[in-house]
Amino acid sequence: MLRVGASSFAEVQALLPEPLAAALRERQQAPLQDEVPVLAQSAQAERLIEASVVIGSEAPTGRDFAFMHSVMCQVGLPRAKVEGERFTRQSGAAWLNVQAGYLDEGRGPVLQPVPYGAMPRLALAWLSTYAKRHNSREIPIGDSAAEFLRIMGIKGDDGRRYTTLRKQMNALAACRLQLGYKGRTFNGQPVEQFDAWVSNRETGQRALWPGVMLLSESFFTELVEYAVPLDVRALHALKGSALALDVYTWLAHRLHRIDGRGVPLYWKPLREQFGQEYQGKDADKDFKKKFLIALRAVLAVYPRAKVKQVTGGLLLMASPPPIPYKG
Repeated sequence: MLRVGASSFAEVQALLPEPLAAALRERQQAPLQDEVPVLAQSAQAERLIEASVVIGSEAPTGRDFAFMHSVMCQVGLPRAKVEGERFTRQSGAAWLNVQAGYLDEGRGPVLQPVPYGAMPRLALAWLSTYAKRHNSREIPIGDSAAEFLRIMGIKGDDGRRYTTLRKQMNALAACRLQLGYKGRTFNGQPVEQFDAWVSNRETGQRALWPGVMLLSESFFTELVEYAVPLDVRALHALKGSALALDVYTWLAHRLHRIDGRGVPLYWKPLREQFGQEYQGKDADKDFKKKFLIALRAVLAVYPRAKVKQVTGGLLLMASPPPIPYKG
């Protein structure tokens, strides 16, 4: 684990959401014998600090590059489970529509849910990165679920993670996706061929993950043309929050396109873009609280992003992208 000097610790800690910063301060002050429970609480904060220091001091190399379709940087997949078979999100001229699909799990067609949460975001980023980097629709995804989790930077042998991975990857492979922007619409499925992860019920052994996933030609063509470069170190640091991943990819796509004076964004359109799941009388308040926590985490791993909280919303200012564009 990287140890952070006092000045670096203070600077990065100031960017952390207060619950994480408090847990980390408690850990720094805790007696050695009392560290275990506090350590569990502060793991996310330490991960953010470590990533922030590395990203701030070491320029990204080729292995740090990740990619995501530009439209999905503006309108992401749902973050919570969707009731029904369809989900739509819109931000300005960009919009996304996801429809649940069927997948053969060994005994005929099974309706999958609409993919949601952090896991399919990380998986889609990794699939897109490999496709873009190697100019190939055929993506090797490891010989097992554990290997694919490791490839995505998710460590640990946790049965719940295997279950989540299987469920969300099946959902991602089965879904139909529409991406729209200013009169241009992509209609199709991101994944053309996928062998479902079918367990061996007779032996009780965990099934092997299919070795290859094949992206559809139409999605691959769109991806190559409209991919946004991201820093995989930031994605790994934010992997526990679908909202933080969405805010990071949005800022990575948006900030370097700003010319001249900053762009003010108010809480209502921000909630329409990022917080459709927040409902009820306190929806605006609840969304703002969660969004600011996610934003502070993002700023810890995107240190050159210039974003200020102002009366009524945020002010976005011209900033370098996390990965420099060629040319």
